[in-house]
Amino acid sequence: MNAEETINVNEPVRHAVQNENPQLLRSPVKRNPNGRFVGSRQKVMIINLYKTKCEEQPDIKYKPLIAYLSKASGIGRDTIVNTIRNYKNDNQLKSPNKTKIRSRINEKIDDFDKNAIRLKIHSFWLRNEVPTLKKIVQAISDDPNLPTIPRTSLQRILKELGFEYTKRARNSALTERGDLIVWRQKFIIDIRRFRNEGRTIYYLDETWVNAGECCSKVWLDKTVTSHRDAFVKGLSTGPKNPTVKGKRLIVVHIGSSEDFVEGGLLCFESKKNTADYHDEMNGDTFYDWFCGVLPKLKENSVIVMDNASYHSVKKDPIPTISWRKDQIVEWLTSKGCDVDTSLVKHMLLEKVREIRHHHDKYIIDEEALKSNKIVLRLPPYHCELNAIEMAWSVVKNHVKNNNTTFKINDVRQLLIDGIKKVTPDMWANFVSHTIKEEDKLCNVDKNTE
Repeated sequence: MNAEETINVNEPVRHAVQNENPQLLRSPVKRNPNGRFVGSRQKVMIINLYKTKCEEQPDIKYKPLIAYLSKASGIGRDTIVNTIRNYKNDNQLKSPNKTKIRSRINEKIDDFDKNAIRLKIHSFWLRNEVPTLKKIVQAISDDPNLPTIPRTSLQRILKELGFEYTKRARNSALTERGDLIVWRQKFIIDIRRFRNEGRTIYYLDETWVNAGECCSKVWLDKTVTSHRDAFVKGLSTGPKNPTVKGKRLIVVHIGSSEDFVEGGLLCFESKKNTADYHDEMNGDTFYDWFCGVLPKLKENSVIVMDNASYHSVKKDPIPTISWRKDQIVEWLTSKGCDVDTSLVKHMLLEKVREIRHHHDKYIIDEEALKSNKIVLRLPPYHCELNAIEMAWSVVKNHVKNNNTTFKINDVRQLLIDGIKKVTPDMWANFVSHTIKEEDKLCNVDKNTE
């Protein structure tokens, strides 16, 4: 029986227990193991026991009834309650879907924890100490603000973060992939050049504010002197993941060393009840906001942002292996290439790779160029290089300390008040801390080399 099939509990069932022998119920009942799916016939047994018990004892209270059914069937109370509720609502029972979706460790560990792990590895290099997997496991275990991560799971996370093993004497040191080091170095070189040219650097990012539970851990500007201090200590600009309880505001803003940009705030109520606020933002929403904020920025300025998917919608999608052969041929032809249609698909994709760098452009980058502005993307998991992260910490700390009604409109006003609390002097300090982080990352790369 598949997940879509249902069974009517009014039909005869071989194992129905409507006329159960009371003596049998006194025998020990084998408990259903935790995590095992409860099948349709077990659910029918629950309903039959439920009906029989209600007929025998019409005045029985709800909790004793559920306790009796759980003991008699060997099935957990939550399952009993849900089965009865579903039966009352639909008058039928669905067979369970036996495909259990298990989240991977990479999905359970959020971006801020991943960044904290990366910074712990960097801290070894800053001390001129070679980081090994054993040392990193111990360092994470000793940090009460980081989750316990098994060794094998940590290896998968480190691979996602771009770390690899490099042979050093008799040990294997953890070093980052060459492409990530190049990305980071190019970012630092570019942003330093733009500063020397006197361009205004704007920092852009999204965050969220929950009506019922704002932040559990924040950076406090008075006690934390740098982004790295906060991350090494396991702190972040907000909870590891927003809880799904209550309403939530999605917030986007942009600022520079002078202040938040006047009129640059985008704040809207979440419609999805998901654990990741990134699910709420999409390319169209961000594009509309971005185009609206561009005129508010100074000429010849630079906009720093991360590489979220909605920041990086391609102007012209690049063919992949999932494309049909005729689509790849059409794309190559539109770029002025002479295409031999007899070539196999992989050979056509090789031609795509040869010319893609000339056509691999992002929609918002092109919009920024139209108004004489440049987009500069952060390397993955480098939150400490984005000064607005510390501004968000001040805003969210204000909301947390003053949120007493837990009403979404009141939280929205607290958010606006918190943004006003971030002064130009604070912004200047945040940018100064970010520049120090750039220097530290340069030292990390030098020491690693």
